[in-house]
Parts: sequence; C-alpha cells; structure tokens
Amino acid sequence: MSELKQIDTLVIGSGPGGYAAAVRSAQLGMTTVVVERGQIGGVCTNIGCIPSKSLIAEAHRYSLHSQWNHAVASVSFEEAQAFKQAVVNKQSGGVHYLLRSAGVTILEGEASFIDQHTVVMKGPETEQLISFKYAILATGSRPIELQALPFGDRILSSTEALSLSQLPASLVVIGGGYIGVELGQMFAKFGTKVTILEGGEQVLPGFEADLTALVGRQLNTDGVTIITGAKAVKAEQDTEGLTLHYLKNDEEHLVRAEYALVTVGRKPNTDGSLGLDRIGLPTTSRGLIETDEQCRTAIPHIFAIGDIANGPALAHKASYEAKVAAEAIAGEPSAVDYKAIPLVVFSEPELASVGLTETECKAKAIPVVVGKSSFSINGRALALKAAVGFVKVVADPVSGIVMGAQIVGAEASTLISELALAIEMGATVEDLAMTIHPHPTMGEVIMEAAGNASKKTQENKQNTV
Repeated sequence: MSELKQIDTLVIGSGPGGYAAAVRSAQLGMTTVVVERGQIGGVCTNIGCIPSKSLIAEAHRYSLHSQWNHAVASVSFEEAQAFKQAVVNKQSGGVHYLLRSAGVTILEGEASFIDQHTVVMKGPETEQLISFKYAILATGSRPIELQALPFGDRILSSTEALSLSQLPASLVVIGGGYIGVELGQMFAKFGTKVTILEGGEQVLPGFEADLTALVGRQLNTDGVTIITGAKAVKAEQDTEGLTLHYLKNDEEHLVRAEYALVTVGRKPNTDGSLGLDRIGLPTTSRGLIETDEQCRTAIPHIFAIGDIANGPALAHKASYEAKVAAEAIAGEPSAVDYKAIPLVVFSEPELASVGLTETECKAKAIPVVVGKSSFSINGRALALKAAVGFVKVVADPVSGIVMGAQIVGAEASTLISELALAIEMGATVEDLAMTIHPHPTMGEVIMEAAGNASKKTQENKQNTV
C-alpha cells in the first residue's frame, strides 16, 4: 500500500463544493488532494444539475419548434441525450482543467477515515494511505428511496431518468418538488404522458401560490396531470410497465405508467464507508454534520460543506461554503453569511426567489411593502413571446431596504442575481428603481417593481413626518 504523507488539505468529493474548495485551497498555497469515488465534477456535473438543465433546454426547443412546424421538430429524444452527454463531457473536462491548472492532485477512489488525520483510499486497482493536516468533506447527497418503492427496474431515481435511452410513453412522478416538476415537464414536452403525485396541497411547496399558479397552468397546457394530497403506497411491475397504488382522501386509486420516477428529496452521503463514527464525528438525525460559521465540524481541523451541512442542498451554496472553508484553513477571517441564497426552479415559466417572501413576512407579522410589475407590458418579453409572469420585490416599509424578491417568468434564473446582490449590499428599492437598466430588456421589470415599492415607502415616510 502506497502512502501520501502530510498534505495540507484533503478534499473528499469533487462536486461544486469539492472542486471549488480544492481550487481555492491550492490558490492559497496549500498542497491539496481531491479524492473522488465517482466522476470528477460529482453529481451536479454528471448526473444532476448539468444533464437535467441540458435536457430541459432541449425540451423547450423541441416544444417551440413543434408549435411552429411539426416538420421542424426533428430533434429526437435520443439526439437530445447525445447533446446532453456532450455538454456533460465538456463541463467535466472543464473541472479537470481547473483542478490541474491550480495544482490540485486528483485521486480516483473511495476515501475512508482511519483516524482523525488519516484516510485510506481504495481505488480501482490500488489502496493508498493519505495523511492530512486539514480535511474538507464535500460528499454530497443521493436520492431518497421509499421503502414501498425501492429503486430498480421500472422505479427510477432522477439518475436513471436522466439516462433513459428512449422516451417513455408514460411516466408517473412521485413528488411535486422542483426535481419532480422540472423532469416531469421536460418529459411532457417531448411527448410523454406525465402524472405528478404530490402529498401536499400544491406542487413546488415553499414557493408562493401566485407564482406556482402560473407554472401549474403551463403544466396543464403541456398535458401534465397533477394530483395533490396523494400518497404512493405500492407498485406492481410487469414487462410493459407498472401499476401504482396511491391514497387520496383515504381512498385507494391506481395509475398506470411505463415508469415511475421518485423525487421526494435527497439524503446526505455521511453514512457507509466514510467512517465518521470511527473518528467520533457525529451527525444529526437527518445525517447532516453540524458546522460553525467557518464550516468547521466538531473536530476543528475537519470541515463540512454542501449537502451534508445544514441549509438548502444547492450547488451554489456548496461552492460558496467551499471558499469559506478553504480560506478559514489558510487563516483568513472568512465566514458564511446566508443573507441571500437564491432558489431557482427551471420550469416553464421559471421560478426564482431570494430573501424573505411576502407570505413569510405576513406569518411573522413583519411589516413590509411589496412592489410588483408584470412581464405582460415589457417590450422584450413581448418580443420573445414570453410575457407570462411578474417580479415581486419585498422591502422595509420605511427605509426601503430590499428584504426579498420573487420572480416567475422567462429568465427568472438569471434576473434573480440582481436582487440577491441588492439584498447583500443593503440596497433600497429606490436604488434599484434609479439604476439605469438597458432597454428593451427583461431586467426593466425589476426596475419597475422596485419603483412601485419605492412609491409606497415614500408615502409611508410622508405619513410619519
């Protein structure tokens, strides 16, 4: 067994958190090794964010072409899969390049702790001991498996669904969160008959009803059947498909489909062979690792970031924490500040939210003003035939400081960054309204929504004088 002695920083996992941590660590002058048991780039690059958004983009293009001319809609699902894989390969290659350019050593294998300063890495052909001063755990997460519907054959996780070689004729999606809606709508746009079963009162729980209503309307247009208040209980598989049994209002119902896709959440990868129990590093009942403001765990020289730490399981959160952890190891005073973490759903229309919502503020009796503006009168949106949606800005009623914002509509995933920056900078709605936005662009709707909120704050100031 070979041995790599006393490196500065060991990073376990090479996803958006892991590779960002490794690159930043190396930039700060530390000898850095990243260990990856799967593919470089992790889940996000290879079987999650990048492949799903590639297929979603292809589905949108297919749908648009179909509306204009059925003869033009020649992109098959198989061609879409080839396009997706080309994007994945390029992105994974980019991660390889970033790591190597920074001077990071890449090792392929599975790391398991022996003690608090040593892991054994089991590779395809060899085993290697690695001694380290510091470690950053970025092991990510995996789809939650339902006991009544174990993965296999015709019961798929998002991983298998994104790798189907042929378009299924029908699909039942269990779970109406962002993954279920994104993938369900993607398949529907390619022509699959899709049914979404959601246990709550609405799909996309956590987003406000006025935003999700527009997504629900488009799902209906795409032919997706949504059944809320439904609980899947079992599935009977055969050679042609499966019959799913679910409960609604205490009554049992059946739905027939070629495949079932289970999207009920993700589970942190802190169990198994990683060996956290061996070094005395505890996890919560949900399998998460508690960390401080610098991403340190209960063992001061070991850090945890991304899906295995508290907070939303988002790639951009992991990348943000990665830099904090690497800089903390280097002795810099970096610390996490979750003031504004944008949430995005790549549905049609897109959804995006950052900071507080109007609903949250009402529930907590927090006084706010709300400015709203529609895409329906925006010249760019009309030109793009994407006039469905609106921007909502939530602000302090007197100071006008931006506290939150929500967008439903085309380009919401891009537009939300301006509002996240506004929150981080302590900007006011007047700042946004007085910022010159290029014309004609979708961003003008943010300016107008902020202007509407600014009028209300001015009125409040006058009333308090």
